[in-house]
This record gives sequence, structure tokens and C-alpha cells, in this order.
Amino acid sequence: MSREILINVTAHEKRAAIVSEGKLEEFYIERPQDKTIVGNIYKGKIEAVLPSIGAAFVDIGLPKKGFLYLSEIESVFEADTGVAHVEQKEIKKGQEVLVQVVKEAFGTKGPRLTTEIGLAGRYLVLMPGSRQIGVSRRIEDEDERRRLKALLHEFKLPAGVGFIVRTVASGKSKQELTHDAQFLLKLWRRLEGIIKQRKAPSVIYEEYDLTLRVIRDSFTEDISKLIVDSKSEYYRISNFMKTFLNYLRRRLELYKGDDLFLEKDIERQIARIFESKVYMKSKAYLVIEPTEGLVVIDVNSGGFRKNISQEEAAFKVNCEAAEEAARQLILRNLGGIIVVDFIDMEKEFHRREVLSVLKRALSRDKAKYDILGISKFGVVEMTRERVHRTAQMLSFEPCPYCQGKGRIRSAVTTSIYALKELKKFLKDKRPKEVNVTLAPSVVDEILKDKEGLRTLERQFRTKINFISLPTTHMEEVKIA
Repeated sequence: MSREILINVTAHEKRAAIVSEGKLEEFYIERPQDKTIVGNIYKGKIEAVLPSIGAAFVDIGLPKKGFLYLSEIESVFEADTGVAHVEQKEIKKGQEVLVQVVKEAFGTKGPRLTTEIGLAGRYLVLMPGSRQIGVSRRIEDEDERRRLKALLHEFKLPAGVGFIVRTVASGKSKQELTHDAQFLLKLWRRLEGIIKQRKAPSVIYEEYDLTLRVIRDSFTEDISKLIVDSKSEYYRISNFMKTFLNYLRRRLELYKGDDLFLEKDIERQIARIFESKVYMKSKAYLVIEPTEGLVVIDVNSGGFRKNISQEEAAFKVNCEAAEEAARQLILRNLGGIIVVDFIDMEKEFHRREVLSVLKRALSRDKAKYDILGISKFGVVEMTRERVHRTAQMLSFEPCPYCQGKGRIRSAVTTSIYALKELKKFLKDKRPKEVNVTLAPSVVDEILKDKEGLRTLERQFRTKINFISLPTTHMEEVKIA
């Protein structure tokens, strides 16, 4: 299977696409004004402690205060001496704390913070303040887990530093892991000096930008090429690889054509990310409706037609939908509570198999997720970590016409509402003449009942003028 990373760079944004056999698997976008702060480390100051909700608000120098659970506070600063262990009950306003951002600010909420600092490398994550050595749960082979743990125990680690082995480290040599560990230890020693020098609130470490994050996290052995369409970005990537991933430099390629994403058919596939309906090969389709905290995915048989029983048809569509739903969750970076409503199936083993297909398809997901199971009605409930803002959040804003509702009143509904408002106005004001300004289609609906309008004029002894104004919102009613 041929997989590629494509990077498109302009003055206004960077975009990264991971494609498999020409099919878009992952898509990321970053603009200067929307640069992520997830992974950044700050020296913060506790602004307020709220025992009632078990949390503290931390000033990290950003417009919105960070949110930190008290249960996660393990250390605060002693003046100019570094980090010291402190019990939760001792946490007070004004104390300094080293924190890392784990989730972007979302809506009215500030960024979510943790005191469990992690510096991610290519294969390892360095954990200051910990002596533990852990292995990613996604490395399931017990022999490999033992091998990796044994390799890390051979490292001469300084006091108060632990490591977590990332999934991508599976099968890697001792030399590769050693190089990664040395880089992270050197980085942490430099940050320790910065921590002592700077006053809170201040930034201590900034996470890699989009390009380098994608290379670090996704440029695995199965990626045949990384193609970038910017010469300056090409040289920057080359220098980064020379330091950390030299063996992959031969797969780096500078694109010299006119439009990389257009030539690779990526633009068309990106446009489909924002559509609510996703059609599958069988002509069945998904309807994806995200809200602020919940995503609903509905599976529909659509144009699926085969001479098989209803149960078998539902099973086949659901298996295909399980794979596509997983792909869309990753591609759209959807998070929060997710409900997938599959087509009803009578047989229990069919439901279990659909759930297995969904789990297998999600196995390559880098975000944390938890699947509760599948009900007898074919409903799967799950949660998925929401870390970065989605491409949809970065690319769209609420419609100024419908105010983000997605629907507006019909002309008939607005005409009925307008007449009710007009009657209220006439009862209160009793004017000799009144002007009602409406959208043209609403006026057309009202004028269909001319006899009713004449009755209204006689009742209130007034003249009613309906003004048709094209610039008027469909739901707007102006009476004067």
C-alpha cells in the first residue's frame, strides 16, 4: 500500500495531507493566527482555587485562564529553586506551577492544563518528575513490550526522569531509541535553566509547528514519500531530518509543479470533509452531524440493492459504514461524545462483528478513544479525545443569515408570524396607516389572502402597506 505525506505551504497557511493509494486519510491545517498551543509548557501562577469543583484557574499569560484539576496538581515551585512536591490542600492563590496544555481553549472554556509534563520525541516521551518507564498500550505484543522496557532500563537516566515508549517505537533498535532519549534529555536540561530564569506567567517551551509535528508523528516506515511544495520549507524539513531522522531524508521530495493538492486530487477530497453526507461504494451513506459536545453519525442504506435478506443487507452496509465512520472521525478530527446509529440487526454475532470492524478501523487513530459497546438497537456509544481544533472550525464560521441554526423559517411560517405581530401592533397603536417590511417571498404568501387583509383593515380601521424588500432577512418583520 503506497502512502504519502503531502505538505502545501502558502503565506497564509500550512496544510498537511496523508494519503493512501490516492485516498485522503488525514488532513491538518494551521494558520499563523490559529497556531496550536497544545503541548506548550508554561510557568503559570495560580489565579484561583475552587475546591467546590476540584479545580484551579491558572494564569499562563494568555487571554483565557487555564483550567487545572486539583487532583492532577503534583508540584509547584519554590522560589528560584525548581520544582517541589506539595500536597493538594496546600495549593494557594499566587503559587507558581509548571503546566502543559493538553487541550485547546474551546468556546468559553480556557485551555485544559496538566502538571504531568511530557516532551515528545520520535519514539519516546520524556516525563520529568517521574521514574517510571511505560510502554504504549497499543503495542500489544508482550515480547516486544518486554524488549522495549529492557532497552530503556539500560539507559542511565538522571534522577526524576521517566520515559513512555510511543507506538511508533515498536521494532526499533537500541541505537534509534538511544538517540531519541539523548535528544530529549538535552532538551529538558535546557528547559530547566529557562524555568529558573523566567517569572510567571511565561512560556517555557513551544510545541513544533504543523509540518514538524506531522513528520515526527506520522512519517513512519510505511510512508514512501514526503512531498512539499515550498523550497524554504523543504530545506527546513531537510535540516530537521538531518538531526533526528537522517535515514528518511532520501524520501523527501520538493514538488516543482503548479499545484500539488490539485494534481493529487486532494482539493476535491478536502471539500468533501465539510459535507454532512458521506457516500460509500455500496451507495449507502453516512450522515454526520457534529454539535459542540456531541457527534451523531447515522447509517443509511440509501441506494444499496442486493438480492439478499434484510439482515444480511444491514450487516454488509454496517461493516462498510464502520470502516468509513472510523475514517471520518480521524479525517475530520471529531471528538467528544460520539454516537453511531447503525442499521438494526437481529443477530448478536452480526452486532459483535460490526463492533470489531469499527475497533480495527480505529486502531490507527492517534487520539485516545473509548468504546462502550453496541446495543441491541445497533447504537455504539464512544468518546474520542478532542485536542486540536478541527479543520471545519478553522475554515468556517456560523452562517450570518441563519445564525448557525442550519435552518430558517419558511415563507409560509414567517407570513403567519408576521400577521400575528401585525395584529398585536394594531391593537396597541391603532394607527391610521402602517407599513410592514418583509422578504419578497413572505409578502407573496400574505398577498394570497387579499380578502383576509381587507377584513383586517376594516377591523382596525387602518391602511396596511406591505413593502417587499429583497435585502430583508427571511425571518425579519419590520412594522412601523
